[in-house]
Amino acid sequence: MKVAILTMFNGLSKTYSLVSVVEEHLHMLLGGGMKVKVLVSQDCPDSERYGIYSDERIEWVKITNRLHGEQIHWLDYTQPTGRVHPTFFQEADVITDSLYEALQDVDVVFLHDILYQGWHLVHNVAVRQVQVRLPRLRFLAMNHSYPAVRPKRMDWPLSARFMPLPNTTYLYPAESGLTALAEQYMVLLEQCRAIPNSLNLYGGMGEDIQRLGGLTDLLTPDILAVYPGRLTPGKQMEKAATLLAVISAVSGKRVKLVFCDFPSLDIEPAAYKRSIRDEGERYGLGLDALVFTSDLGWPDGFPHRGVMDLFTLSNLFICTSYSESFGLIVLEAASRGNMLVLNQAVPALEELGHRLQAYFMRWHARGFGVDTRESYHPSEEAYLREHAEIIAGRMNQNPVIQAKTITRQQYNPHWIWEHRLKPLIEI
Repeated sequence: MKVAILTMFNGLSKTYSLVSVVEEHLHMLLGGGMKVKVLVSQDCPDSERYGIYSDERIEWVKITNRLHGEQIHWLDYTQPTGRVHPTFFQEADVITDSLYEALQDVDVVFLHDILYQGWHLVHNVAVRQVQVRLPRLRFLAMNHSYPAVRPKRMDWPLSARFMPLPNTTYLYPAESGLTALAEQYMVLLEQCRAIPNSLNLYGGMGEDIQRLGGLTDLLTPDILAVYPGRLTPGKQMEKAATLLAVISAVSGKRVKLVFCDFPSLDIEPAAYKRSIRDEGERYGLGLDALVFTSDLGWPDGFPHRGVMDLFTLSNLFICTSYSESFGLIVLEAASRGNMLVLNQAVPALEELGHRLQAYFMRWHARGFGVDTRESYHPSEEAYLREHAEIIAGRMNQNPVIQAKTITRQQYNPHWIWEHRLKPLIEI
């Protein structure tokens, strides 16, 4: 299936917000395996193409902006009544011919503000003329601004901004605007759909996190926890895996724990990783819920910037460490908006955790000259279930955690593609 994106950009400066929106749609379409054409004004410089806009999979097509060798200057026809300039229909005709040549092998045309903007009226009329010549074409017409109030009196062609286009689904970024959108074009509400703007979190992150995100799913878990540290029993990583397994069991949430690990001399790495996985599995945690970055291409440790990027995505930090002199990693996790669960038996973690309003549990620890061993009544499993229910409940009730989680899960490009855009294209 081939999709054309019709923007009529004159340039690709990011100060024009639509450039960023279309950039995300291109990621979605190419990631979804679509063949893509991007249709822009012939005056859009090739030198401004960057990132996804320079992807070799995109067929870049320039639509004419000349009449009798002279540049066409777009006028803003926002008013619904009056007359257009004398050469308007001639300009529309040459643009129609150019669009017709570009769209003959296309199945779906994604219009960005072409029907909405007054200064795109000439392209609006041209698209309607192309539709007559290519009646099989389907259109997705996106309004990026609040729909215009439908006037009582209109003159053609100024009325094109308020007329329905055959074979078209009308799109708006928010559900709240769909009724107004339907009224602008006088179409049924069922012909209108919401396609939210997406936030590509990976886009502002380093190469390591982008590569890791391509190897393991970091976006869809309800609870994403990150544990950076040496692969040593002193970090009690198996305790973190066990707690997360019980949280998943009592809450029904999808969980993932990413260990940003590096080897130590205390224990053979493969043996300790097996022990951690065994503990998680014993409490029902699936193999795909535990990830060691050392297994995915970073045998000597995940870069610090990558760890901070992971904390931006995660929403829970569990520190089960046996001993800490301060716990800088706790501050790093807190700075990126994670709920903190700390080992209260470690003096430094208790001190820091009280200041940060962390949630406390108790595991084995080393204090000042005293090693503590925890015993749980009636059982460790009962202890874990009691605290797991509280942790899951607090995460549900924390509006910052919820906002962060929903943004990661439901406003990333992949989710919007799979749940909103792809179904419209593949109808």
